[in-house]
Order: sequence, then C-alpha cells, then structure tokens
Amino acid sequence: MMGFFDRLMGEFIDVIEWTDSSNDTMVYRFERYGNEIKYGAKLTVRETQVAVFVSEGEIADVFMPGIYALETRNLPVLTTLQHWDHAFESPFKAEIYFFNLRHFIDLKWGTKNPLMLRDKEFGPVRIRSFGTYAMRIGDPVVFLKEIVGTDGYFTVDEVSDQLRNLIVSRFATIVAQADIPILDLAANYEQMSRFIEQKIAPEFEAYGLELTKLLIENISLPPNVEAALDKRTGMGLAGNLDDYLHYSAAEALSAMGSGGTSAAGEAMSMGMGFAMAQQMTTNLSRQNTKHLAPPPIPKAQTYYVVIDNRAKGPLTLEQIKTAIAEGTIAEDTLAWREGMDGWERARSLDGLATLFHLTPPPIPS
Repeated sequence: MMGFFDRLMGEFIDVIEWTDSSNDTMVYRFERYGNEIKYGAKLTVRETQVAVFVSEGEIADVFMPGIYALETRNLPVLTTLQHWDHAFESPFKAEIYFFNLRHFIDLKWGTKNPLMLRDKEFGPVRIRSFGTYAMRIGDPVVFLKEIVGTDGYFTVDEVSDQLRNLIVSRFATIVAQADIPILDLAANYEQMSRFIEQKIAPEFEAYGLELTKLLIENISLPPNVEAALDKRTGMGLAGNLDDYLHYSAAEALSAMGSGGTSAAGEAMSMGMGFAMAQQMTTNLSRQNTKHLAPPPIPKAQTYYVVIDNRAKGPLTLEQIKTAIAEGTIAEDTLAWREGMDGWERARSLDGLATLFHLTPPPIPS
C-alpha cells in the first residue's frame, strides 16, 4: 500500500531539492520511487551544494547552484547515455546525489598510542599529540567514486577515522624529519601545522576532499619524562647542585620523621640523608684544604728594547740587568712593556731606572 502511495506522489512531485538540517551530512541521495523523474521537473541546487546525476552506475551531469528544468538541453551527458532524441518527454530513471560543499570544522585528530621519536637531548622518547582540522568536499565526482559509492546518506563520521589515521601517520613522519628538540616543539606549533597541512593536502585531494585547516593543540611527553623535566627545572631554580641535594635530603628526612612514609620511602629518605652527610663532609674537606695550597706564582714582568734598530724581547729584569752590565742596553735605549702606549727611554721607566745605578761609574782618567 505504501509503495502505491509513494509511486502516486512521485508522479505528481516535480520539484527536486535538498535542505539539510544536520551538521554532519556530506552526501544525500534524493529518494524517488523507482528513481523515476518527470521530464521537465524543477531541480533546485542551493549555495554550497552540487547535484550529480548517476544513470545505470555511470556519472552523468553535474549541476552547480541554481534552478534547472530537467530537459534534454540541461542533461547533455544523460541524453547521450540514454540515446534520447530531441522529442523525448517521458519520465526517466536516474539517481541524484546532493553534495554539501560547506566547511566541516572542529574535527578531532590525535594519537591513539604514543609515537617513538629520537631526541638529541633526551634520547628515545614517546610523545602524544592532538588537535583539530577542517575540510570540505573539493571534487564531488572524485569523492563519489572513491569514497561514497552507493551510500545514500553519507556523514562525516564515515570518513573521519580514515582521515584521522592519515593525519597521525604523516604527523609522526614529519615531526621525526623536522629534527626539532622536544623542548622547542611548543614554540613551533604554528609552523609545524602549516607544514603538515601542505604535506597532507594532496592525499586529501586524492579522495576528492580539501584540507582547509590543520591545528596542533598539544604535544605532550609521558608522565615520567615530564617528572624528570620538573626535577631538572627545580635544579635550575636552585642554582647549585649541592643546595638542591641538601634541600631534597632535608625534605626526605622531614617526611621520615613525621612517620607518614612507607618502608620504601623511609629507606629512600635514609639514603638521601647519608648522601647529604657525605656531600657535606666532602664540601668541608674542600674548604679546609682549599687554603693549604700555595697561591699561583705571579707572572714576571718582561720588557721589549730596541737594539740596533730592532725590537728584542720579551726580556726579564735579570736579562736586562745583564745587558746593562755588558753595555748593550743604556739609559737612552727605547723600552716598552705591556700596557704602555708607546716606546720610552729606559731611564724613565720605574722598573728599569734603578737598574742603571747598580753598576759603578767608569773610572775617571
């Protein structure tokens, strides 16, 4: 009985359209009894929609937004497939698929299992990541062939798992090739998002889809690695390893003294206490022995002198004293030492002036 009324209504209905009240429908097949369409029926394709006619399994005509009268002049491909003549005015059979071309936003992606990466600072580490992406149908014909098939009601959920797996797979490869230190990943979310978007976009196009946006919202490390980073941060804030050890040992001893720790905790606290005592003993020994060693030998003052119009040196005071005794260096000899702006007479330098009076003057004739 219902089939009779469906057929009867189909003979009188001559308007073909689709209004979508959902937020996740990508493709809708217009249902008609026996897929029969009246010649001259009105086809309404709204903005962000495309209508595709399929005849006996073959894709025929594609209609962009607008209002059309379904006649042979508007159905050139279908007319050719069916070998209609220009006088054809009978009802015909065809499947009509409406495609929703609007953006589907805030779609989630994320790693189900941690990804193994090799970091220069921490070595092999596991990371998790998640974010969102947006996409839309870019080529309805390709999407119909590759994904939809004969599905009369296709939603985002039916393809989101495949797209999410595609993003995660490429994300792992791209992050590994980027060679960015783990601690610097957060500063590169935007750059990495754009790079991954460009790399994955061609694979979306192969399905007839367009990836319009991809965002990385978070990249996290396992809890034990995060705990190690927190300890390292604490050490950095302490500023001194000895102070950090003393603080940790004192905290452990305090917890042990309060009686609220387990046997394992007490053993660890005792170990920390022994380590602190040993460290303090070592520091005291270093402080006591630090002043027993002699100070470093001071650097001897050296000079350069001009002899026979050539600079000679560096010469120590003993060497200069010997040269004065031999008559090689006189009071008017030019001399220079580190820190002076230029050459000066040897007698004008405090370090050399006294050396000229150590030898007796020549015997008078």
